[in-house]
Amino acid sequence: MRPRSLLSLYLLFAPTFLFLFVFNYIPMYGIIISFQKYSIYKGILGSDWIGFENFRYFLNDPKFWSIMKNTLLINFYDIVFGFTAPIVFALLANELYQKTFKRVMQTISYLPHFLSWIVVAGIFTQVLSPSTGIFNIFIGWFGFEPHYFMADPSIFRGILVYADIWKSVGWSAILYFAVIAGIDSSLYEAAWIDGASRWRQVIHITIPHMMPMIVLLFLLKLASIFGIGFERVFLMQNPLVYEVSDVISTYVYRTGIESSQYSLTTAISFAQSILNFILLISSNYISKRWMGLGMY
Repeated sequence: MRPRSLLSLYLLFAPTFLFLFVFNYIPMYGIIISFQKYSIYKGILGSDWIGFENFRYFLNDPKFWSIMKNTLLINFYDIVFGFTAPIVFALLANELYQKTFKRVMQTISYLPHFLSWIVVAGIFTQVLSPSTGIFNIFIGWFGFEPHYFMADPSIFRGILVYADIWKSVGWSAILYFAVIAGIDSSLYEAAWIDGASRWRQVIHITIPHMMPMIVLLFLLKLASIFGIGFERVFLMQNPLVYEVSDVISTYVYRTGIESSQYSLTTAISFAQSILNFILLISSNYISKRWMGLGMY
C-alpha cells in the first residue's frame, strides 16, 4: 500500500498516539526531580542538584527492609493464590454441563469486579467487625470470642490477598474462558474415544492450549512484583498492621503527599519502575529460552 493510501489509518491512530505522548512520555521529564532537592518555588530547572542522595536516603531508611519485605511477600501470595485462582475457576467452570447454571455462576463471579476498592474495603470491614460483623457472630455460636481480624498482623496479609481474589477472580478468568471456548471440540472427542478421562483431557488438552495465555499473564504479573495496588492496601490497612502491610506505594504516599518530599518519592518510584522493567525483560527472555513462549 502507498503511504498516501495509509493516511486514513494514520489519522485513526493519531488520537491514541497524542494521548500516549501527552500523558505518558512528556511527564517523563519529571524524573529529573529524583536527582534534585526539589522545591515547588524554584521549579524543576531551579532546584538544587543532589545526584543519588535521594536513593541513598531510602536505602538507609530503617523502614526500607520492612517495606520491601511486605511488598514482595504480598505480591508472592498474590501470584501463588491470586494468579492461580482464575485458572482453577475457569477449569472447574468448564466442567459444568448445565449451561444455564454455568452462565449464572460466571455472571455472579464478574460482579465484584465492578465494585470500587472503597466499597470492597467497607464490606470486609463490616463483615469482620468484632462487634457487628457477620463472621464474628457466626463463630460466636460455637463459643469463640470476637476477634478484630482487620487489626491482627498475623492474618492481615491473607485478608488482603483474599479480598483481591474475591474481587477479581471472575473477571480475570474471562481470558481463560475465551481460550477454552476456542479449543477444537474434536480433540476432546478423539480423547474420549481413546478412553481418556475428564482429568486426562484437562491435563493433555485444556491446559496446554491455555499455556500461552497463562505465560503472558504471568510475565505481566511478575513484571509488577515490586509494585502493588495502592488502593487495596491503603483502604484496608490501619496503624495496628503497618508493620505487615506498609508497602512501597503507601510509603510513597505518606512521604510524598503528607510530608511533601517529592524528590524522594520520585526517586523511589523511578527505581521501582527500573526494577520492574529489568524483571520483565529477564523473565521474558527465560520464558522464551526454556518454554519457547514470551510476550515478543
